[in-house]
Parts: sequence; structure tokens; C-alpha cells
Amino acid sequence: MTSIPLVDLRAQHAAVASEVAAGWEQVLAQTGFIDGPQVAAFESEYAAFIGTRHCVGVANGTDAIEIALRALGVGAGDECILPANTFIATAEAVCRTGATPVLVDCADDGTYLIDTAAAEAAVTARTRVIIPVHLYGQAAPVERLLPAAGRIEGWVVEDAAQSQGARRYGKGAGALAHAAATSFYPGKNLGAYGDAGAVLTGSGDLAARMRAIRNHGSVRKYEHEIMGINSRLDTLQAVVLSAKLRRLAGWNEARRAAAERYHTLLSGLDEVVRPQTLDGNEHVWHLYVVRVPDRDRVLKELQAAGIGAGIHYPAPIHLTPAFAGLGYGEGAFPVAERVARELLSLPLFAEITAGQQEQVALALSSALQ
Repeated sequence: MTSIPLVDLRAQHAAVASEVAAGWEQVLAQTGFIDGPQVAAFESEYAAFIGTRHCVGVANGTDAIEIALRALGVGAGDECILPANTFIATAEAVCRTGATPVLVDCADDGTYLIDTAAAEAAVTARTRVIIPVHLYGQAAPVERLLPAAGRIEGWVVEDAAQSQGARRYGKGAGALAHAAATSFYPGKNLGAYGDAGAVLTGSGDLAARMRAIRNHGSVRKYEHEIMGINSRLDTLQAVVLSAKLRRLAGWNEARRAAAERYHTLLSGLDEVVRPQTLDGNEHVWHLYVVRVPDRDRVLKELQAAGIGAGIHYPAPIHLTPAFAGLGYGEGAFPVAERVARELLSLPLFAEITAGQQEQVALALSSALQ
């Protein structure tokens, strides 16, 4: 049997290679490597795709979260509420502003999105922002968090790094709250050829602050009204992202079809807990994540069989050594802790074939016996 990768970036590159090469040749001829016209073009295209007014390209997704928070005035003494079940970058970005991450559990409903009741209960006078994470390709129920933030004159910032093209009740993930941050890491549904990210907002004032923060706090060269950072989306990456954006809707449809195929193939495996889609969501299946018993052994057997399965994520934030100082002990977030021991990501990409998925399902069935 042939091996099957978790993500096949070669297949995706083949679809855009000629367009990217032509675009890069143009950039090389113009020598507009930083803030070339292709950056503004992509920002406009992506804002329209998401359904918001402003997109500000930045260097990576972690910076995107930090810039969104800084633009809202978050800093030392503030608290930001986020789920324990997320990639470490969400919490890192909070700490980089000087604020404190306040963790809450995830929902035990097959989505593993933020527990909105727990988030509401965690709000204090020091809360400045709630950060729901759109996980695995579907949007968190942001509308349930907006009233809680409003009561303390706070904000909701979406971590939309895994949800390019997802929608909730018809609105694009990234346009559901006051601001959003996304990552264009190569393995994302919309991925660059290196690190890249963006911040999104419907507010012109916020967008202006975000643009200044990403460029050393400067709107015009050598004029620095505020403290910023160096986090610009480079022009070569903008070319890649524009080329891929034109194909993203079709790629997401292919992912949906593959997810439905997995649903069917795995329906007879009683030990497999399949992922669920929250009512009102249009899922884009960045990852197809199941729960299985004895996950680590199953993962080893899949990998030995040539199946590129993975884990997202092996430890919740509070059990990551870097965040031991937050003071949460084991047992603080039982759902996140339990699913971290059981979650398994199966190969999924737009070009995956029915035969490949059948091979994955057969290997998983064998590993569970």
C-alpha cells in the first residue's frame, strides 16, 4: 500500500504553480518585496471573501492575534478568556501584550469548541477580551459571547486560523465579532509558502491602528505615534494567497465531500467518536478529528501502516510546561484533558481520493482490533 500524508501540499501547489510563477516574476521585476501592490490587492480580495470591510496582512497568525489585541488597547493588568483546547499561539499572543490568559473548558459535544457558559462565568472586571477559537474548520458560537463582552464593555476577537471559508448562520468566520485573526501557515485551507497571517475588522479606526502596529507604529515613514512591531505580509506571499483564494471555495467543497465520505466509512466502527457540526455552521474541515481509545498505540499502528495521522493537540494549554505558571492543575478542565488523550487527526486535503480514504478507514479498523 502507498503512504498517505496528513496534508498533501504538492498536489495543491500543482494547481497554482504557473500562476504563482508568473506573479513572482512580476514582483521580481518590480522589486516591490515589501508592501507591493499585490498585498493591497490580496487584502481587498480576502476581506470581500470573508464579508468584512478590512483585512490587514501581517507576518503570521500569532502576530495577528497580538495585533488585534493591541489595537483594542489590551495590556498589562487585563485578562483575556480563551479555551484550554487550542494551539499554544492563542495564549502566547495574549501574554505578549502583557495581559493574562484565563482558560475555560471546551464543550463535550463532538465539536470541542469553547464552552460558552464557562466563558461567560469566567468574566470579571478585569476581562477585556474573549477569544473564541474556530477549531478544525468550523466557527465557534460567537453570538453567545457578544452579550457577555458587552456587559463589561469588552470585546470578542475570533481566532480564525483554522476556518478560512467557514460560515455561521450565513456569515463568514472572521466577520462574526469586533475583530479576528487568522493564519496562512502552509497547511491551512488557505496557506502561503511560508509564514503569513491577517487581522480582520469592520471598523476603519481599528484597521488603521492595526496597520500602524504591524509597521513599527508608523503610518508614514519615520513618524511613530504608537509602539508597534515589525509584522508585514510580504509581496511574494500575497501572490500565492491570491492565487489560492481563487480556488478556495472549490477546495473547501472537496473537503466537505471527503468529510462526508469519512462519516460513512467510519460509521460501523463503534469505538470511533466522529466529529460533529454545530447547528448553523458551514464546516470547511481543516482537520477531520476523531476520538479513539488507546490513541497513542492506534497512532503508532497507523503510522506504521503508512497513514500520516496526527494529533491536534496532545496537551491542553494549562498542562503545557510553558504555561504552568498560570496555576491551573490537572483536572481543572476535564473535557479538554480527556479529549487531548483521545483525539486523532486523519489525513484530509482537497485532493484526497476515495481509495485513499478507504485505506485510512481499513487501517484504523485494523488498529482498533
